[in-house]
Amino acid sequence: MIITIASGKGGTGKTTISSNLTHYLANNNKEVVLADLDVEEPNSSLFIKGQKHNSQTAYTMKPVWVEENCKLCGKCGEVCNFNAILALPKGILTFPELCHSCYACSELCPSDALPMKPHKIGEITHYKLENFDFVEGRLDLGQEMAVPLIAQTIDYVNEHFKNALKLYDSPPGTSCPVIEASKNSDFVVLITEPTPFGLNDLTLAVETMKVLNKKVGVIINRYGIGDNKVEEYCQKENIPIITKIQNDKEVAKLYSNGELIYPKIEHFRKSIEDIAKFIEEIR
Repeated sequence: MIITIASGKGGTGKTTISSNLTHYLANNNKEVVLADLDVEEPNSSLFIKGQKHNSQTAYTMKPVWVEENCKLCGKCGEVCNFNAILALPKGILTFPELCHSCYACSELCPSDALPMKPHKIGEITHYKLENFDFVEGRLDLGQEMAVPLIAQTIDYVNEHFKNALKLYDSPPGTSCPVIEASKNSDFVVLITEPTPFGLNDLTLAVETMKVLNKKVGVIINRYGIGDNKVEEYCQKENIPIITKIQNDKEVAKLYSNGELIYPKIEHFRKSIEDIAKFIEEIR
């Protein structure tokens, strides 16, 4: 089973919950793998200390202009939907940061003047712990597109872990990276907080998952601040509230020190147990 842990905004507690939940499940004899798909800012490794098992470079394919082959017909500029190629009267300019690796320019070039070449975008690292595995995608600085690395990280997990429960720590928001992290999941857990901002971004996330036809459940983090509008919204939309995690300064202190929370704070452990029980029920 694949479960994506997502949210409509950053800072709601995705990594806190996914890292603690993974440790809890593994310590209760569950076969589990955690993948950090927030490749632009991966931080699950702050809470998960494992032995590096494997590391591989991630690439995408980008066109490279071969001047001596080019007839300057301008076909490449016409077929590129992303403005990644500018066909000039005396030459061709390529813009790798705009390229979506669709191969149209290369495949439709009549003189093979735009062969596709590997372009490094980041690293995929596999860590082993005593009782579970952790895979991290990390995008290189300056790279604009996270989706290709997210897809390759997911492919790595699927290739190496056939039967394990897969937990995906998703990027925040509702844009392309979140869709890539969620589109093949069996269930999406949305983390929110009981504030107007939390409700607004939860609403956007729920509508996005409706488009993807995904089943969702909600975890309300920092429960006790704000109001009850999130609960009313979930009731109206018939969305299960998996658990409510109390607002607690001690949780923030442990998080800030890169420590696991559930072994030290009883109410947080109870919430993690609620999540684990919910997962068991939907499997």
